[in-house]
Amino acid sequence: MGELTFAVPTLFGLEGLCADEMRRLDLLDVRAENGRVLCGGTAADLPRLNLNLRTGERVLLVLGTFPAEDFDALFEGTRALPWERFIPKNGQFPVKGHSLNSVLHSVPACQSIIKKAVAARLGAKYGLNTLPETGGLYQIQFSIMKDAVTLMLDTSGAGLHKRGYRAQGVDAPLRETLAAAMVLLSRYRGRDPLCDPFCGSGTIPIEAALIAKNRVPGLNRHFSAQKWTWLDNKLWMSAADEAMDKEFDGDYEIWGGDIDPAAVELARHNAALAEVEDLVSFETADATRFHWGGIRGRVVTNPPYGERIMERREAEELYRAFGKAWNKFPEGWKLYLLSSHTEFERTFGKKADKKRKLYNGMLKCDLFMYL
Repeated sequence: MGELTFAVPTLFGLEGLCADEMRRLDLLDVRAENGRVLCGGTAADLPRLNLNLRTGERVLLVLGTFPAEDFDALFEGTRALPWERFIPKNGQFPVKGHSLNSVLHSVPACQSIIKKAVAARLGAKYGLNTLPETGGLYQIQFSIMKDAVTLMLDTSGAGLHKRGYRAQGVDAPLRETLAAAMVLLSRYRGRDPLCDPFCGSGTIPIEAALIAKNRVPGLNRHFSAQKWTWLDNKLWMSAADEAMDKEFDGDYEIWGGDIDPAAVELARHNAALAEVEDLVSFETADATRFHWGGIRGRVVTNPPYGERIMERREAEELYRAFGKAWNKFPEGWKLYLLSSHTEFERTFGKKADKKRKLYNGMLKCDLFMYL
């Protein structure tokens, strides 16, 4: 199959972290762009990316890029690509995508033209007037930016944030990729205690446990490309073996607390599904009375913002009370707190040492760092 190009979309603000992950996997020509990271690799790297990435949203295989300012150019540019190398005679190939700042701005029209062009190419190669589309899924994704078309195949299926451990969420859940990013940004390596006093369904402590153990997040789920006929199944096995060989064994102090007993029950359930229940402890606890022994540690947390779950004033009272609890911690403790609340620092009672812009879904947030 030779050299391939991969594109990994990320939440805004996580491109650099995802690029670092890809470099650690020894991938070639890693480059971060707005909202995605590109790299080169081989067929063997396709399973490795899907299994290993903590902060990427999905792994897309790039088939080609070309300019198109009209539908003829879109049709011909699409038909010129070697689709038959990847999509078999009976493969299903639905099309989805987006267009920004381009002449071809109608997404349904672009979908239809791309679909026809791929069908024309495959039909000619396989000698068929009608393609059955009864086999595996080869989801085509397109991106049109400033009249440059990029065509890709989605190798992941469900987004990579779906690790397979969250049976059901609580209100306003934190995406797993963002939780992992917060833990990575806190430079947690499993040595000191890590606490989340607003743990909800346990996403931050669970991601911290996976990071401490060096367990890859994709081991307990399936990916679209596992059913692809051109990709040797042994590559998935060897990627999983390689990942499991790098796991650590150790005792870690990872704790999650929440005032809602139902959330704590759910967090325990999710930790068991993620197979880290022996590494994380959860309990019903009030964050405004939060306290932990030891001279060093970190708190990584995502309290309610006052956008959906609570009213703004209630959120401010909570921040104020949590700020008082935080003041009692020794200097060796660090806090990494995500909030979209514009008045967070004022109500918390202390200016952050550093801030980093991140997005939780469509919500623009700051990661407030007290170092």
